[in-house]
Amino acid sequence: MKYLLIILLTFFVQQVQSQIGFGDKAITPRIKFGLDKIAEVQKELKLKKNPKLNFDIVNGKAEGFSIFIKNGITNIVGNDETGFLYACMEYAAQMRKAKGYPKTINIKDAPEMVLRGQCIGLQKPTYLPGRTVYEYPYTPETFPWFYDKKLWLQVLDSMVNNRMNSLYLWNGHPFASLVKLPDYPFAVEVDDATFKRNEDIYNFITTEADKRGIWVIQMFYNIIVSKPFAEHYNIKTQERERGITPLLADYTQKSIEAFVAKYPNVGLMVCLGEAMQGVGQDDIEWFTKTIIPGVKAGLKKINKTTEPPIVLRAHDTDAPSVMDAALPLYKNLYTEAKFNGEALTYATPRGDWKKLHNKLSDLGSVHIANVHLMSNLEPFRYGSPKFIQECVIGMVDSLKAKALHLYPQASYWDWPYSADSVAGGKRLLQIERDWIWYKAWARYAWKPKRNRTEEVKYWTNELANYYGCDAKTGKSILDAYETSGEVAPKLLRRFGITDGNRQTLTLGMLMTQLINPYRYGLFTLLYDAEAPVGESLVEYVEKEIKKEKHIGETPFPLLEQLSDSSSKAAFLMDSLFKKISRNKDEFVRFRSDMFTYWNLASLYRVKIMAATYVLKYKYTNDLRYLDIAKRLQQQSVSSYKSLVSITTKTYLYANSMQTQQRKIPMRGFNGAYKHWKEMLPVYEKELEIFTKRIDSLKNVTISSTNNVPVKLNETSVNLKNKVVLLNTNVEIFSDTSLKITSIAPQLKGLLGLELAFKNMLTNKTNIVFSNDDSLKVLVGYFNNPVAAFSTDTIFLKQPTLEINAAADDYGQAEAKILNALVIQGLPPINVHTYNFKPGNNTLKLEKGVCLILGFVKDTELIKVVDAKLAEGKYKNIDWLFE
Repeated sequence: MKYLLIILLTFFVQQVQSQIGFGDKAITPRIKFGLDKIAEVQKELKLKKNPKLNFDIVNGKAEGFSIFIKNGITNIVGNDETGFLYACMEYAAQMRKAKGYPKTINIKDAPEMVLRGQCIGLQKPTYLPGRTVYEYPYTPETFPWFYDKKLWLQVLDSMVNNRMNSLYLWNGHPFASLVKLPDYPFAVEVDDATFKRNEDIYNFITTEADKRGIWVIQMFYNIIVSKPFAEHYNIKTQERERGITPLLADYTQKSIEAFVAKYPNVGLMVCLGEAMQGVGQDDIEWFTKTIIPGVKAGLKKINKTTEPPIVLRAHDTDAPSVMDAALPLYKNLYTEAKFNGEALTYATPRGDWKKLHNKLSDLGSVHIANVHLMSNLEPFRYGSPKFIQECVIGMVDSLKAKALHLYPQASYWDWPYSADSVAGGKRLLQIERDWIWYKAWARYAWKPKRNRTEEVKYWTNELANYYGCDAKTGKSILDAYETSGEVAPKLLRRFGITDGNRQTLTLGMLMTQLINPYRYGLFTLLYDAEAPVGESLVEYVEKEIKKEKHIGETPFPLLEQLSDSSSKAAFLMDSLFKKISRNKDEFVRFRSDMFTYWNLASLYRVKIMAATYVLKYKYTNDLRYLDIAKRLQQQSVSSYKSLVSITTKTYLYANSMQTQQRKIPMRGFNGAYKHWKEMLPVYEKELEIFTKRIDSLKNVTISSTNNVPVKLNETSVNLKNKVVLLNTNVEIFSDTSLKITSIAPQLKGLLGLELAFKNMLTNKTNIVFSNDDSLKVLVGYFNNPVAAFSTDTIFLKQPTLEINAAADDYGQAEAKILNALVIQGLPPINVHTYNFKPGNNTLKLEKGVCLILGFVKDTELIKVVDAKLAEGKYKNIDWLFE
């Protein structure tokens, strides 16, 4: 049978070749792939060959095509090879629909977005032994699925069926798994047998992708080196503050040179931030003097002049400045920036996000919008065509993007599997479970502005076909998708701490995170750029107390709407099961997710109501508000128990990244707090403490809020820096007359370092010291929030996991004492702590003004507190829950 099919396909290709008349070399693998699709349907329908088919390739808009009948002849025409492929696939689909050769057909189509791509991460939920973030060599032990050719064909076929034309492979340092360097033979991270397997599978992926009109793009971070390379030179694999050295530059440039020479048709995506200091001259130097020369050297080695595309990722870097410097050196450049950070929240980003995208779009190169990570959607099913269409329209109209880079809907770090818990230990594939996610984004990237009525019909039919049900049932399922599709985006954009992967929205939030988000490093872009104009919870309550007018999207109408609509969608699913004839198991899982979304909306509704009354107590000291809050918090714990009951049976985890980058609601070190059942005791304890605090307030005159903070105890260190005794009216910088005007009691009398203000503006700060005992270094960051990509600041940016995955390697991510010190004319200071073990150590900080406020014993328990020294700050009431 297989031999017969090959004969039929060969005959058909020969027939078409004579019809096109381009000669033997005209039938490229991509053209043949398209022709084979028609031949397959001919065989499937047992059709005779049709002499009235005419095939052609003409010049026109890239990837466009037309199919029309003229003078009794059906013309299948592509504007290029990929357009021809799409034309053949469309005609094959029309043949299948007509159960023969269509008697009437007139289709003309072309994509609006230049690139329509999806991403696969060669990453893991946790770190490999002895390694840190992003360090995952390509090996069968780490990524067994990577060598599964059948799986790759399934992925690539799904992509071409959705007319997606780019595949992004993400990895921190892929080169040491794919190329060998004569100057650094010890840098290879895999054995010879694995290296050969890597060559084989990489060639297979790129060859099969090219047949389908898919461009493979290899992403990498800077500056990361291989583990064997680092061990050979006794350096770290990555160190953000280290900067560029001749050794690092030479190794990286030669790695890129070897990769380009070996895979000249594979594009490169460069992430300048995270593993090297972002936003600065180093980025420009690295891109123009290491990356681009490496690409050019690789081309020269194989005598090729066509430049492979390089995508510059605008993450933790001043991308416009980098592009200004790079464009005179290399023309085939693309830019890419996140759409809603690392979540999905709002269809029309505004403010600084919009400005950045527009600035990059205006450079004239293709600008790509990246739907990244979806931390707020994990792990439940998401597939709202309405919201997705609105987002793509926002990309095109508001951000002026010309391309889409799409992450998986959930479980990015656990590709290719979803988080579903299935009987017998079976793992579901993301590309199968989340088919509607990929199909919807691809459909609207091809053509964003489609008629809404027609789209409802289209998706109703798709869902009816998938579940084997009638149109009415299909429409109900669509309604459920679109109703649930508002829950996570709207909750995060009104109540979240961050758009980044350090928050797992579906695991809930602590009460302190709701009433004091600033303590947890509130990422203001979430509210200022990735949400419509509106109010956070703390802003809403303050306006209520002051009887001021509310503006935009506010908490409670939103919560009521989400709770009511998700409830209706969930209960409607129960009545539909008997109408489902296909994919019944998947419908059961979908129905369960709808109930989970309803429980999630209900949970947030009652807990946020509780937080509102706690905040009202903050302003009024009225204990009656706390009694109401306690009853509501009791309801929230009951709601959470319902979540636990559902998810214990249905999900393995809530978040696929299970490292210490996860901070909210709880730190995820070593896979902890990844499931709802782990979080339930935390919320029960929170309620227990709150109840005791209320009783205490009712039975004693003076509350614990009046306790005077205890001064921190210094520890001895050896260092050469000049020190200064911290107190009010003390000059803290060696080259200015700026004085401390107020200081938290905990810090008084500590020995801070006298640093040069001007030097920190232009140079990195390195504090070299030795210590006999473990200690904490107190670092003061000026509380002057700016956009992640902004260069408009003289101050050292506070450790931010949204832009730096290593921002908590020393336990420094969370501010310990907020508003702890004030210097005349400057923003207030938040104190962070860096943990060091005994020995010779160096505290390495990036460029920007900061304070080193002393060295204290590691045993010092520094509770998070707001010292309230900044103007306009109110009392801290976090102690009610801790």
